Amino acid sequence: MNLNVDYALHRNAELELVEDALQRFFSDAKLRAVSVNAAYLTLWESLERATAGGKRSRPRLVLLAYRQLGGTDPAGAAQLAAAYELLHSALIVHDDVIDRDFVRRGNPNVSGHYRNRAPRAGASPAAAEHAGVSAGVLAGDLALSGAYRLLRSVDAPEAVARRLNEILDDAIFSSVGGEVLDIEFSRTQDMPSLEDITKTAHQKTSVYSFEAPLQAGAVLAGAEEPAVGALTSFGRYAGIAYQIADDLLGVFGSESRTGKTTWGDLREGKRTALLSYAATRPEWSSIATLIGSPDLTASSAGYVRSVLVACGARDFAVNLAIENAQLAVMHLESESVPDGLRSSLERMLFAVISDATSH
Repeated sequence: MNLNVDYALHRNAELELVEDALQRFFSDAKLRAVSVNAAYLTLWESLERATAGGKRSRPRLVLLAYRQLGGTDPAGAAQLAAAYELLHSALIVHDDVIDRDFVRRGNPNVSGHYRNRAPRAGASPAAAEHAGVSAGVLAGDLALSGAYRLLRSVDAPEAVARRLNEILDDAIFSSVGGEVLDIEFSRTQDMPSLEDITKTAHQKTSVYSFEAPLQAGAVLAGAEEPAVGALTSFGRYAGIAYQIADDLLGVFGSESRTGKTTWGDLREGKRTALLSYAATRPEWSSIATLIGSPDLTASSAGYVRSVLVACGARDFAVNLAIENAQLAVMHLESESVPDGLRSSLERMLFAVISDATSH
């Protein structure tokens, strides 16, 4: 699920600056790569395709906070915003490797592209899969280092540049920590507690998708600490609400909306607030063996969804998403947060929640 904040960012020219920054970054990288070898250029082209066409949700939050808090250098903010798009690309590419996914939104991802082309060179199925996974690891590494490269290009006083670097570092550190928990949860039959699931959502989603982009935009704009703190708190709960809503869409949404099957998360056995609640209900015994089964079908997934509704799990998850969204908005009730910024973030967040909970 993507954050659609078009209405919160009226200056499309600002997003064009982000696209320009990304285009310059990839053009420079490809020129450097071709001097190494043609295969390296191909990897960069694959990463560029993976980065293209997104909603630019995180850059939008950077630019929104920067502009609303008094920033006056859109070009510099665009460089910072582009860094967060590359961070997103890095985490997505690596996440696909971890999940052994070779398709994203109906098209081959970086790993899928390399896996699909390997047999033409005579690779066995196992060797082709290894080629795909290897390319995904390397491309994600390039995107991650690219985020730092773009960050270094931002013209800012030394103290601000140091703070921006710390924010990006914290986002990566937290995201990896959340990913580790996610992997550990998937290795056990035990259902983690709701507390553990929301902690993982905070570490894996809130920090890099909400807290860090908003913090970075505010810091670059020279905002006072109360404003930065308010945005950080908003981001924490907004990210949890977003993750719960995204998990709801992963089970109850439409494939055309999410870009993936509506039983993929169930087949994977993804640990979510939805399933954490369901595991406490008597009805759980009727679906426990289906959750996480590689043999799960569309038909059996439909049965699981009916049980999740009947036992109250869906309603519980919906209410939990709304509660966290309300907590997020509450933290914006500070004189340090301009009315325009508060209103834009509130509309954005509740649009996301409404989209996920209306299915």
